[in-house]
Formats: sequence, C-alpha cells, structure tokens
Amino acid sequence: MITMVKFVGIPVSDQDRALRFYTEQMGFEIATDQPMGPGQRWIELRIAHSQTKVVLFTPDGHEDRIGTFFNGALACDNVEATYRQLSARGVEFVEPPTSQPWGTFAKFRDPDGNTFVLSSS
Repeated sequence: MITMVKFVGIPVSDQDRALRFYTEQMGFEIATDQPMGPGQRWIELRIAHSQTKVVLFTPDGHEDRIGTFFNGALACDNVEATYRQLSARGVEFVEPPTSQPWGTFAKFRDPDGNTFVLSSS
C-alpha cells in the first residue's frame, strides 16, 4: 500500500540558482545531486524532519510549468514567525500572513516565480 508522498517536483529554469535559494534562503538540505540526462541534474532536497522531499527538476516538455502556482502547501508550526525568518533571508512574500477560520497562511515566490502557500500545520 502507498505510505507517503516521496517527493514533489518544483519546475525551475536554472538549477544552480534554485539550489542556492532553497538551501540558503529556505533552509532545505541536499539529499541527492547527480546528473540526470544532458544538461540537467536530479536535485532532491530534504525539508527539516519531513520524509517528503522536493526535487528541482523540469522534465522535457514541461517548461511551461515554470513560474506557476504550486498546487499544495508547505506546513510550519508558526506562519508569522516563519514569515519573519524567511523574509529576513530575502524570500519574497506576495501575501503576508493572513488568518482564516481554517488556519493561517502566507504566499511566497521563488526566483523562477513559482508561488507557494505557507500554512500552519
């Protein structure tokens, strides 16, 4: 039976730039960085203590996904505190923390324009 989501892909135009952003600004850690076909690498990143990883890789023919909305949410314990911490590291937020009946969220953008929801867990 299926037990978890192993990884989710983030389409990027420049893997080196994306790697710097996700490790230096977002605080993710490199799990794997190896060649994957001509001119690309398979870059898999760990998120804190989560088993789910993110992959900075754009399959051929999927370049139109770069700079779109990530259909999911990244969870944290405290959206306001994480917003302040990531903002101090230069992460661009397109929407500050907002409280809703279902929880608190904020939206940020990576260097490729991919937009993500940061949500309370």
